[in-house]
Amino acid sequence: QVHLVQSGGGSVQAGGSLRLSCEHSGTYTPYCMAWFRLPSGKEREGVAPIATIQRDGTTSYAGFVKGRFTISKDNAKNTLYLQMNGLVPEDTAMYYCAADVTILGCEREEYKFRGQGTQVTVSS
Repeated sequence: QVHLVQSGGGSVQAGGSLRLSCEHSGTYTPYCMAWFRLPSGKEREGVAPIATIQRDGTTSYAGFVKGRFTISKDNAKNTLYLQMNGLVPEDTAMYYCAADVTILGCEREEYKFRGQGTQVTVSS
């Protein structure tokens, strides 16, 4: 089992920054960790991660966040981060961290463990 607890998020004006945190604990060390986002009214199924990080630190980003968002992790603190800069109203969504111990490509829709979600609202 992997338990994920998120913090951060909130409301910010366009152009602002926010940092999300996700502390993980449990029996296993995740192989992949990721951030997903779900705009209001969108179904969870078929949603790809916006950023992923592999155990070795390899990262990947969806095109629409590349250059603005940075995923990172602090292994000593068992914490995953998402630094979000240059936020725009279209970034408004519920953000979820996720983890999986399966050794497969991290850029996949299905992750076994998810955090509780945190709302990010960007106003124009």
